[in-house]
Amino acid sequence: MRRSEEFVPKWVAPGRVNIIGEHTDYNDGFVLPIALPLVVECRAEARTDGRVRVVSRQRPGETVLVAVSELAAERDRVPGWSRYPLGVVSEFARRGYARDGIDLELDGAVPIGAGLSSSAALSCAVAVALRDLFAPTVTDRELIDLARAAENDYAGVPTGLLDQSASILCTAGHALFLDVRRLVAHDGVAHEQIPFDLDRFGLELLVIDTGQPHALIDGGYARRRAQCEAAAAALDVPALRDIESPAAVDRIGDAVLRRRARHVVTENARVLTIAEKLRGGADPREIGPILTAAHESLRDDFEVSTPALDAAVSAALDTGAHGARMVGGGFGGSVIALVDRDDTASVADAVRDRFARSGFEVPRTFVVVAGAGAHRIV
Repeated sequence: MRRSEEFVPKWVAPGRVNIIGEHTDYNDGFVLPIALPLVVECRAEARTDGRVRVVSRQRPGETVLVAVSELAAERDRVPGWSRYPLGVVSEFARRGYARDGIDLELDGAVPIGAGLSSSAALSCAVAVALRDLFAPTVTDRELIDLARAAENDYAGVPTGLLDQSASILCTAGHALFLDVRRLVAHDGVAHEQIPFDLDRFGLELLVIDTGQPHALIDGGYARRRAQCEAAAAALDVPALRDIESPAAVDRIGDAVLRRRARHVVTENARVLTIAEKLRGGADPREIGPILTAAHESLRDDFEVSTPALDAAVSAALDTGAHGARMVGGGFGGSVIALVDRDDTASVADAVRDRFARSGFEVPRTFVVVAGAGAHRIV
């Protein structure tokens, strides 16, 4: 008989918002995310019949029950949402972490499709639960790779390591500076916690969810990855991380590939600049123009913005935001705006007014602070 819910262990993993560093992770580059206070919860306990049971509060009345030994064979027959938790179980099994079965009960507060990494939060919540229950020697680094593999290979989403790294490694009150190449290669210090305390400066980070969900499983994201690989090949380097001068991308003959490469090269530079400013204790207002420049690059060079994202950025800037940009993979999702605390409400109102006049859905707006990474809470 199942134990009372209050005695079932529970783990949480956060979504993330990237301060800076979009589409740099799969180019071996640099990223600077924070974990959100919004999390996915996972209650988990072992079962003895060799099966995985998954339920979600966001999918009432829907139960998925699959034998661990049949996870690979059943992959195309289970509901799409369940492929994230089942993929994590499958990856644990593939790597030899034996168990008889597992009950997973999920509940998520990270908006789905908003560019805030709800899928990584889901995968990482399950991953930390399985590690604590079955494989306590698994390191954070392996856990990140395991969760990424589950999303790539089982859910079919071609993500890099950014989302899972943020969900696992972030700490409260800090931004996570991550060197993806070093993380992958286990080469020295790959990450650093940099203080990110906007409240001390009278600032807030406003998230504007446009209500236009993006889906990384669609083709646009995969095409951008392929274009970046082609651009690196044209420049005869392992990855665009190896190009430091934006002028170097002018050697690429294809105009589209040239634009894609220019975004990645300049975005890496923006990450390093913002990390250095925050590391040195600068007033975060100084990073505002860099955030806006990142949006312009994502809009013009990487071409992953949308009219709604552009409208949100424009309205925020027109109402006094120090900087604003789209976040996540693009093609929908959310915008962040760096605002004075006293201006937050007026910026949010201005965005809603702009959306109403433009015929867009009413956006959801909320303030976020740098939260903690994945952990057990019960």
